[in-house]
Amino acid sequence: MDHPEKAFAMRADWVAAHPNAARALTAAIIEAQIWCDTPANLAEMVAILSSRDWMKVPVTDIEDRLAGNFTMGDGRVFTNAPFRMKFWANHASYPYRSHDLWFLTENQRWGKLPAGLNTTKAIAQVNREDIWRQAAALARVPAGAMPKSQSRGVEKFFDGKVFDPAKPANYLASLNLKKA
Repeated sequence: MDHPEKAFAMRADWVAAHPNAARALTAAIIEAQIWCDTPANLAEMVAILSSRDWMKVPVTDIEDRLAGNFTMGDGRVFTNAPFRMKFWANHASYPYRSHDLWFLTENQRWGKLPAGLNTTKAIAQVNREDIWRQAAALARVPAGAMPKSQSRGVEKFFDGKVFDPAKPANYLASLNLKKA
């Protein structure tokens, strides 16, 4: 339900050379996310996204999905479903280190990264939670609305598999499908 499918990345050398721009860009994205998650903005957001400049699809093709209204085709109908697309809600854009670890672990699973990779070091080199927090402050996000931890903790997936950031090897061992 809260899969990390959104990412915004900047090159480290660019961030080092342009720290104020990095914070400003991130703040602008945060402001846009908050705007997109505001129900009163749904019609305008759908009109923008459906336009020729973006998706070039009829409004009706995307409006219900973005509102969280789904007809599943088997009799199930959901209105304002909790699994609708989130832009800001539930800290959708926060750079959780536990998500970074899950992505690295999945890449180890499929043989894209070595099994012995120092994931803690890799995450420390790329995760810029500091920029996100500074940008959130620029966007006037209340301190109480910020995540309390760099980890979402133990996550259970639709198939019953469990990812515990403290035990990524256990997650890998529990998976039947791996690199061929």
